Amino acid sequence: MKLTWLGHSAFRLETAKATILIDPFLTGNPSFKGLDREAAVKGVTHILLTHGHGDHLGDTVPIAKETGATVLANADLAAWLGKKGVDKLEAGNTGGTIDFGNFTVTFTNALHSSAFITEDGVSHALGNPNGLMLHIDDEPTTYHMGDTDIFADMALINELHAPQVGLVPVGDRFTMGGAVAALACQRYFNFETVLPIHYGTFPIIDQTPESFVTGMASGPTEVLTPKPGETVEL
Repeated sequence: MKLTWLGHSAFRLETAKATILIDPFLTGNPSFKGLDREAAVKGVTHILLTHGHGDHLGDTVPIAKETGATVLANADLAAWLGKKGVDKLEAGNTGGTIDFGNFTVTFTNALHSSAFITEDGVSHALGNPNGLMLHIDDEPTTYHMGDTDIFADMALINELHAPQVGLVPVGDRFTMGGAVAALACQRYFNFETVLPIHYGTFPIIDQTPESFVTGMASGPTEVLTPKPGETVEL
């Protein structure tokens, strides 16, 4: 499995049978600036969304139209995307699992919000925020937490899914900060590998994952901090 961080919470995940984008915030993403958009979206088969904020919804609509990719989102966000011209949609909601053949995605809880403000200034509620649990044939189970704070039911998520790879928000202000994110990983999960995300993008969030890396130093979990555009193989 190849995992490419595209900055902020955006990832390109390549498996033997699918090429997946998660939260494809490319246009306007300072961390993606200078990277190759064509390469990022080439061959995409699926787009998975944690919630409807602009820095996660990102380029979903144009990429879906360009590639014909199937978009997975919570029911309210999926309905909204349908009105925006996205044809291939899979809707679900917290606790539900969608089967794509060689991988499944389960919507988990996340403590955050989800809305989109259109150009006319109207805020549209787009369902609950979620994390996404990916069970992939012959690949490590991967958990994209979305935007969230720590919560005790993370222990139940681990019991149900036993994720091996964690994509963990650490930037503070809009999500848990690095120290709390490290506590969440160490107390509630048994990750083999974690990648900190949702930092360094905007001036008002933490610019580095240093506090998370420090908090994880005493445990056995491997912490990877690729630069935007870099690919790791898991």
